[in-house]
Amino acid sequence: MNFYFEAAKTLDRIDAKRGSIKGIIATLPEKDRKRTAALIIETLKFKSVLLEVIEKSKLMKEERKLTSANLALVLVHDLLLAKGIQSSDGPIKQAILRHKTRLHGEFQKSKIKRGATSNEQLAHNGDERAALIPRYVRVNTSLGTLHEVVESFVSRGFVLSDPFSSKKGFSNDHHVPNLLLFPPNTTFHDDDLYTSGKIILQDKASCFPALVLDPPATEESVVMDATAAPGNKTSHLSALMKNKGKLYALERDGKRFQTLKMMLSKAGCTNVSPINADFLTVDPNDAQFSPVTHILLDPSCSGSGIVNRLDHLLEAETEDDASQEDRLDKLAAFQLMMIKHAMRFPNVKKIVYSTCSIHATENERVVRNALSSEEAQVGEFELAPQNEVLPTWPRRGYPEEMADALSLIRCLPGEDATNGFFVSCFVKRSQPMSKKRKEIPGDNCVEVDNPKSRKKKKKRAKVKMSE
Repeated sequence: MNFYFEAAKTLDRIDAKRGSIKGIIATLPEKDRKRTAALIIETLKFKSVLLEVIEKSKLMKEERKLTSANLALVLVHDLLLAKGIQSSDGPIKQAILRHKTRLHGEFQKSKIKRGATSNEQLAHNGDERAALIPRYVRVNTSLGTLHEVVESFVSRGFVLSDPFSSKKGFSNDHHVPNLLLFPPNTTFHDDDLYTSGKIILQDKASCFPALVLDPPATEESVVMDATAAPGNKTSHLSALMKNKGKLYALERDGKRFQTLKMMLSKAGCTNVSPINADFLTVDPNDAQFSPVTHILLDPSCSGSGIVNRLDHLLEAETEDDASQEDRLDKLAAFQLMMIKHAMRFPNVKKIVYSTCSIHATENERVVRNALSSEEAQVGEFELAPQNEVLPTWPRRGYPEEMADALSLIRCLPGEDATNGFFVSCFVKRSQPMSKKRKEIPGDNCVEVDNPKSRKKKKKRAKVKMSE
């Protein structure tokens, strides 16, 4: 029965939006992860029907020992849609079995009501946009090369072609180096390349932050991934750094931290120091962290851009506009706090802020507020120009939200063959403000008075007079 309790607790965390389905499943103990994940995913597929059956059968009302709705959900799933409840007899199992006949009866009524002739027709198929997103595979150059991985796939019957043209088609990505595209339903969890860490399953848009941060591959480099678990972006940073220098990977949640460490070990990231700590509690002036020059910041967000693979199984948002706006405002306040804290590191030169959200509240407006903050003014931060932020990517920020929208990256699910995503990049100003044109009240703009320029002007004036 412990297996079902663990599955129910995992569903509780998913309901509370404590992360993506994939991220939450990744925190489960490895020995039970595959079995628990299968039950969770299958339960979510049939969730609406199972909830209706449980309600109609009055199971929760008549069995007071069933205090967890999600525990009832996974048990009823296995009773109706699997090979039965896989546990020894006990009071919880008996509570379900007492209603076996009624549960089966209500299940049949649900099928008739929906016009379903098979159980699979009752399954929630999710967001149709998921079918438009290829299965992305990033070659982990810390352990192998693109050429080696491509040769391996070709030797197994895969063909370099349009991944949507055949089940064995795959191709190189046009924007992200060492990224391969496969048909959407291709699975790799039992593939030797995956289990050995030579390939990493990572959405294309999720590869953008590390690519934009572009950390230097030198022994002197000091880089930080401020919110690192489960570790895909961290391993990408490590590969870009060629395992040189120092890469700090912070994660505050204990379970996610264990997942992070396992992932980094599997990926051969020898230059990474995983730290179980909250980024906001780290002192920027601490001798250990003050040398940091590059920070990747991918904090908690609404996850509104995620549509593929697993998270499309979740029911659509049911909260009203006011509740959603309040939730987004709270997230945005936290995200702004994270950026401002990153700007306090004395030697930081580049900060990449990203979300898997499609909302301007968490994206352009957070960036706009960060740029007008005291931290940005003191640190002299501005947005990196478009030619330094994946210039070949066509979709940029919303111009109605801010003037520098071309410096931002956006991805829209269903249109860009990725999940929804947002990336921004803050850099130290290339010139100090004292040498730039300053804007003064009113519509005028004047040059800063410079003694050297005065001398040049006088010199030019004398030459002109002599002529």
